[in-house]
Amino acid sequence: MNINISMKHMAQVAYLIAMSIFIGIAVGAFETLFGKVIVELSAFRLTHFYYLVPFLPVAGMIFVYFLYKYGKTSNKGIALLFLVDQGKEDKIPLRLVPFALLGTWMTHLFGGSAGREGVAVQIGGTIANWFDRTFKLAQNAGDIIVIGVAAGFAGLFGTPIAATFFAMEMLEKGKLRYQVMVPTFIAAFVSSSTSEYLGLKTFKMPLHLHVELDYILLLKLCVIGIIFGFVGASFGRILVKSKHYFAEKIPNPVIRIGLGGIAVALCIILLHEGRYAGTGSNLILASFGSEKVYIYDWLLKMSLTILTVGVGFWGGEVTPLFSIGASLGAVIAHVVGLPIPFAAALGYTSVFGSATNTLIAPIFIGGEIFGFEYTPYFVITSAVAYVFSRHHSIYPLQIIDNRNL
Repeated sequence: MNINISMKHMAQVAYLIAMSIFIGIAVGAFETLFGKVIVELSAFRLTHFYYLVPFLPVAGMIFVYFLYKYGKTSNKGIALLFLVDQGKEDKIPLRLVPFALLGTWMTHLFGGSAGREGVAVQIGGTIANWFDRTFKLAQNAGDIIVIGVAAGFAGLFGTPIAATFFAMEMLEKGKLRYQVMVPTFIAAFVSSSTSEYLGLKTFKMPLHLHVELDYILLLKLCVIGIIFGFVGASFGRILVKSKHYFAEKIPNPVIRIGLGGIAVALCIILLHEGRYAGTGSNLILASFGSEKVYIYDWLLKMSLTILTVGVGFWGGEVTPLFSIGASLGAVIAHVVGLPIPFAAALGYTSVFGSATNTLIAPIFIGGEIFGFEYTPYFVITSAVAYVFSRHHSIYPLQIIDNRNL
């Protein structure tokens, strides 16, 4: 009897691993399409800036009208992943994928200040959920969502290890789902490899710096970790409250995004003519290069991203969080006496971790992007930032399992 049970379990695991490969390929292909179009639309916006940005509110109103008319539950966006995981929704409709793609492309074409990973994980979660319902993967629905989220994150950012832990930390903090760690990593690795093979470029910035850990550096890392934790937590807390505030004050989503779009468009035009539009990749490159980083860059990017996403534009928050952390780190570097690229890298990872209420993922993001030789420094700053974030998150439906914290 035990032998039969063991063989059945092994067969189920093998089946899930095999399906995770197909999930990774499918998600990686979608992420490549999504990412490449974002790049082209962003470049087109830069060359036609004043012709496109004023139409941001109109484009937003048209999209939201069709979303609420034909999208069914798709208007819940990334919240659907959490609801399916918690058993409060039965499925994620496939129509979420085209709506998420079109909504985010629209936001970036017309200059909204938003990211792209929100769509990446929604694509991954939706495709994985479809595989689960179609091929009867015989697993907890939430576990399959984890596999899809990892594939989505890895396919877009090219960080399969970080994506694996991000997926396991995102839905329920304090409880890692070890039972699906292997298929989750396989899906993430396959998705990352697929998008790389199809030509999607990802951000990698080896630091090539010599840094020695001593008591002075440890103190500096703790200090900046506290700052990064506070900023990340503030981002998450204000973003969640702003969504509720705007929804309460302007219940009609079409009018809400129209009025909010006017405010966003004016700010994008008036504040350095588009410096804070899009994902914030320009601020990231400036933080690690020789371009000027203003002392207020991180604050304005943070404010405009909160406004853009808060009034209903689609996109994401992670890439803006990377840019907020990197530009803040570049500013702090001058104060505490650290190499600018080093402090920018620490901010890049720690602000992301504190805003998403994740600890392991930002450490591995640091290793995969900047070099694993700097892992001890990412551990210190990410841990301090995590503690001082007080579990505030950009994901209000994220479960906090205090028993394991």
